[in-house]
Amino acid sequence: MAKYSVNRKAVAHARHLIDAHRYVVRSDWGDAQPHADDQNAFLDAHDWDDYGAWHLGLNDNARDETKARYAFVFGDFRRLHRSALVACQYRAAEWEHMEIEQAAHNLLHYMDEVRHGRRLRKSA
Repeated sequence: MAKYSVNRKAVAHARHLIDAHRYVVRSDWGDAQPHADDQNAFLDAHDWDDYGAWHLGLNDNARDETKARYAFVFGDFRRLHRSALVACQYRAAEWEHMEIEQAAHNLLHYMDEVRHGRRLRKSA
């Protein structure tokens, strides 16, 4: 089984999207998630760092600048989706990727705090 580490740049990107209110609260992630054509179109217009910023996990066994390097996508390349964070948390828990599970969990709570006006400061 692949070993994944938390992509700290992606966590920071997700928090930025939440702070900017660039998120979708209710969506069917199965319909909203980027498919291969969406990923390829994004990569045609952006670099690998931009692509990676949308993925909570880094596959420690995959080469840089390959799609295999990135896992646990949390948005549609425009907005973060709450349903994507739920899917990331669930899938990471299912496969015992505890650090990814915790990162998704923390982002879910952060998003809900921001949405409900309970966030008093930027740090978490």
